Amino acid sequence: MFVKWKFRNGEKRSLSQRQVLQQSAEREFKRQFFGLLLVIITWSLAMGWLLALVTNAQSATPPAEIGTVDVIAPQYQLGQELYLENCSTCHIALPPAVFPTQTWKNLLEDSQHYGTQLKPLVDPPRILVWKYLLTFSRVQLNDEETPYRLNNSRYFKALHPGIKLPRPLEIGSCVSCHPSASDYNFRRLSREWEK
Repeated sequence: MFVKWKFRNGEKRSLSQRQVLQQSAEREFKRQFFGLLLVIITWSLAMGWLLALVTNAQSATPPAEIGTVDVIAPQYQLGQELYLENCSTCHIALPPAVFPTQTWKNLLEDSQHYGTQLKPLVDPPRILVWKYLLTFSRVQLNDEETPYRLNNSRYFKALHPGIKLPRPLEIGSCVSCHPSASDYNFRRLSREWEK
């Protein structure tokens, strides 16, 4: 069976029913393809718009109090927890930024800790603590002596500009200015320093 079709240029051609069905199937495929493409684009735009809204809403409302020294990426959180678990049982755990990396490395490797014999950390906890300390501590200058006391650390002094520090400077004295230091929160200051 043949069907006559009129084309744009006025010529007439005969097409078999098979050719007509094939052309109809091709048109249907194109219509479905472009419909699917339109749905994908619309979905992507909607999801992007929602993600932008959520991100802006989260960044527009800062937390009331961060409650820690630094915001810690997930890959360092376990290292920080192990650091606090091991160090804050005897004294206030200091933020890694107050000492250069070399000080922390030496402290981790030495079982003799400020006159006390400690059971050294073993791997894998030691590696996790080291990665945390390495990431959040500071670089030591070539001509700088490795400090083991806060009053010898230039980083500690830089973090406390113009502040009369007690002599001798003890870790426990941090609480006089940082009342939440025992909770590893050095951002909260006592009333006299908040002004």
